[in-house]
Amino acid sequence: MRQHDRVPIDHTSDDAGNAVGNGGGVVPPDDTGQGTESALLALWGTIVLLLLTGGSRSGKLSFIMSELLDSVRRQIRLRHYSIRTEHSYVEWVYRYILYHNKRHPAEMGAPEITAFLSHLATDRNVAASTQNQACCALVFLYKHVLDKDLPEFGEIVRAKKPKRLPVVLSAEETASVLAELSGLHRLMGEMLYGTGMRIVELIRLRVKDVDFNRRMITVRDGKGQKDRIAILPSELVPELKEHVAKARLLHEKDLAAGTGTVHLPFALARKYPNANKEWGWKYVFPAHKLSVDPRSGVTQRHHVYESVLQKALKRATRASDVVKPVHAHTFRHSFATHLLEAGHDIRTVQKLLGHKDVRTTMIYTHVMQDGVSGIASPLTRVRLIQEQRLASPGDAKRSTQVDPRGAELLVQENTELNTTPCATDAVRVAADGRAAISEHARQTRAALGLWRPVVLMKRLGYAALWALAFLSAGDKQP
Repeated sequence: MRQHDRVPIDHTSDDAGNAVGNGGGVVPPDDTGQGTESALLALWGTIVLLLLTGGSRSGKLSFIMSELLDSVRRQIRLRHYSIRTEHSYVEWVYRYILYHNKRHPAEMGAPEITAFLSHLATDRNVAASTQNQACCALVFLYKHVLDKDLPEFGEIVRAKKPKRLPVVLSAEETASVLAELSGLHRLMGEMLYGTGMRIVELIRLRVKDVDFNRRMITVRDGKGQKDRIAILPSELVPELKEHVAKARLLHEKDLAAGTGTVHLPFALARKYPNANKEWGWKYVFPAHKLSVDPRSGVTQRHHVYESVLQKALKRATRASDVVKPVHAHTFRHSFATHLLEAGHDIRTVQKLLGHKDVRTTMIYTHVMQDGVSGIASPLTRVRLIQEQRLASPGDAKRSTQVDPRGAELLVQENTELNTTPCATDAVRVAADGRAAISEHARQTRAALGLWRPVVLMKRLGYAALWALAFLSAGDKQP
């Protein structure tokens, strides 16, 4: 896809000329007249299509499908859904109509939805998350677009999404991958790992949201349209300042060329007409080429595309010989896990990651180094027994015991342990210690004469029991 045809990640405006936010949400149409003009152009295009097709059935179906998809877009934008959600839902509705031979969704219901989802699972072999996404798109179509709340919706089977553990890199693996990156890609990779940000949050970062003095980054309109604070590693401050200085020179060059505007979230462009030329609103990682937003037609410099870093990470992973699948989000998983391993509180990590529920953050406790890797396998005991048998094959009177933590304890039945030539150093030291403690206790009891009272008390106890039994038997006689 060419640069000027590329649709930016957070678009400058929608089809009606409305400003779109970082999260992909939009505001209701304004009174600038751009929305009316776009609607008239779309209507004229549909009329021309009908005229060219001669009013055929295929032309009418195209007109109906176009109107339906536009209604889906309007309902999605009314609820401020993400722009990616809009693209996905529209695509699933389109595929649903084509699967049922271009029948209108109002004529279909839950059986057709189930058939389509079954087709995805059996014929297309899609993942559970993909099948659930298609189901959500069709339920949205019937509930919010067609106002058709079918009672059979409860019978629609949703695929069970598997629970998977995140891929986490060790510190050595992280260093190996980052070492293979260079220039801007290395700075962005270190920012991902050092701050715990998502890749979309990184590429949408504005200059005004970076605080070098306080070593912090304000993440605006993150996942769930929530703001949060992320840490800025002090090691990245000099490199990031140098990069921002280069970006400012590029901004001044664009201003001189008349293309120095930037996308503003929501209706800020209408509220502050000159804010889109201010340096603070510029992206920290701008694209190296200008792009034309197909919705607004404005030529401006957008942020760098996320696939640029993803492709660089893929090449770096191959060069570093790391066999784990490494993506941009892998650095976020590694950031959280390494903080927990360093002893930081899980609530602090939850706040840095922006998780709504602490249970989401607790998933990283399952992959920490002091978790499963700290448990001794029972194979350790078996290997120890095998080694001892190989070292002393003729000694059949010896037995081996291993405590749950892997400490080797050797019990000897007939001979002293410390004289056995095949005993390991650890076992010999443990046996010598126990023998010394026993000998010291025996000598202490002998010196204090404690054994005599104990024996006397035992004998008196036995005599009392016999006397009591004899008296009891005498009382029972007639």
